Amino acid sequence: MGRPQRMIGTRKVAAGAPGAPVSRGVARGALALCALLAISPAVPAGAQTPPDYRDDRSTPEAVIESLYNAINRREFLRAWSYFRDEPDRPEFESFAKGYADTSRVRLKLGMAEAEGAAGSTYYRVPAVVEATRGGTAAVFSGCYELRLLQPGAQAEPPFQPMGIVRGNLRQSKASFEEGQGDCSVPNAPAKP
Repeated sequence: MGRPQRMIGTRKVAAGAPGAPVSRGVARGALALCALLAISPAVPAGAQTPPDYRDDRSTPEAVIESLYNAINRREFLRAWSYFRDEPDRPEFESFAKGYADTSRVRLKLGMAEAEGAAGSTYYRVPAVVEATRGGTAAVFSGCYELRLLQPGAQAEPPFQPMGIVRGNLRQSKASFEEGQGDCSVPNAPAKP
């Protein structure tokens, strides 16, 4: 017979229960997480991660997608830069103010149509845009017109990439999924 064992000040506790011993690795991990949270900038509840940066002026569709990428990232000067410096270009201040309360945009494009004219190619692209402001989404549909001065014909700096000449979008009653862009109204006034 052996001697009776005495247990003083100990008790059995299930792993993970309050008061259970914690391994040094878990303790170090928890400490590292607390330190990381303490030095990380606070992100407001409901904040969205901006989409990856996109600046592509190689096709008419890419220019318009880049425009809305800039708007989603709240880079309004970059968004405005996709419009060519022509008479229908919106004023920067009103353009930026028009998107100031927009939290998100979605874009759907139709097939671009091209037409050549004296050293330039003009493109017309049907577009549907869903803009969300204050939690409410509104759908707009219409057309963007773009111009590319032939790169080989440009001899004076600065180089002028493809850019938007004008946009004509009107509020639509259709849903974003059902909406259709329309380029049948030529030379309509510009609307960002």
